[in-house]
Amino acid sequence: MTRVAIAVVAIGVFLGSWSLLHHGTLARGQIEDTGLYEQYGDEIVHGSVPYRDFHLEYPPGALPVFILPSLGHEGDRAAYDRWFDRLMALLGCVAIAGAALALRALRASTARTAVALGIVALSPLLAGSVVLSRFDLWPACLAVLALAALLSERLSLGAVALGAAIGAKLWPAVIAPVAIVWIWRTRGRSAALRWTALLVAVDAAIFVPFAVLSPGGLEASFRAQLSRPLQLESLGGAVLIALHRVFGTKLHVFTTMSQNLSGTGAHAAEIATSVAQAVALVVVWLLYARGPATRERLVAYSVAAVAAFLAFSKVFSPQFVIWLVPLAPLVRRRLAVAAFVAALALTGIYFPRHYWRLAALESPQSWELLVRDLLVVAVFALLALAPGRERVE
Repeated sequence: MTRVAIAVVAIGVFLGSWSLLHHGTLARGQIEDTGLYEQYGDEIVHGSVPYRDFHLEYPPGALPVFILPSLGHEGDRAAYDRWFDRLMALLGCVAIAGAALALRALRASTARTAVALGIVALSPLLAGSVVLSRFDLWPACLAVLALAALLSERLSLGAVALGAAIGAKLWPAVIAPVAIVWIWRTRGRSAALRWTALLVAVDAAIFVPFAVLSPGGLEASFRAQLSRPLQLESLGGAVLIALHRVFGTKLHVFTTMSQNLSGTGAHAAEIATSVAQAVALVVVWLLYARGPATRERLVAYSVAAVAAFLAFSKVFSPQFVIWLVPLAPLVRRRLAVAAFVAALALTGIYFPRHYWRLAALESPQSWELLVRDLLVVAVFALLALAPGRERVE
């Protein structure tokens, strides 16, 4: 079977997996964000300016996926949900195409291509219904397209795609240092500087208009994200919940943008994970810079950077695993891919069915949550800290 045929089959399997989420037990008890997205989309369609006329917690690059389902369906929640669902399914198909292009540039074997695209295709069933009502496939799709463009030596296209991904949800910025080093090493200093300038220009085009229209509103959006407390699903939160269940420590849940923890060790865990996140990212970037500039290392360390950012973040909502869906299966390290698949499946096990019991600190699925977070740490460690096992092109 050719790579094109594998990609087509994978898209078919993905759409089948997506469809199954709408039936039976898989469709029950969903916890949705589409109601909030509809509010944003309807406000804009009615002429309101984001950040100036209403609070928006997401970057401006997220706006297209909020607006499109509202067009012609203002005030109709059921229609919004349907069109948002279809839009995310389409982005999932595009993400598979992007992953296929990246694997072709890596000269991956037919078997490796089939396994990688198969994982992406089955990801809706593994992760569960969270994929239906979150927009995280948008930045993930853009990120894998950026990586595919870089691997195919289409540097300008890569800068535009990565800039758009950063504009949609910020986290793809952790890939940029790896990409800059790779371009510098393979194409020279001037090419790296031009690429960086284009990346900055793309994000300036996304952010600056809103900074001019409402500097205070855009700043408030960034401040709200950066100042978020320790969310219960983060690694620090999962450790504290485990200690609470074993030793009966004092722990409380309070709600802001998410369900968060306070009590014994919460502030210390927040500081520790934030420091660990910064250190892990610097380690990834430095280790990549010290090794050979191969395509396989570009992919491995890009994924390691995303995994490090995610594993040690103060917030690890279930939809955040979607960030790795089109990226992690691309790497050559089988153990890292297996760890990611297990983390994806554990997300589907506890969310949404057991989430509210987890938020009440009553659910035995708190152990699954802890293992999920540790598996993402393992993805980071396996890809960034074991370079000796990589093959050089």
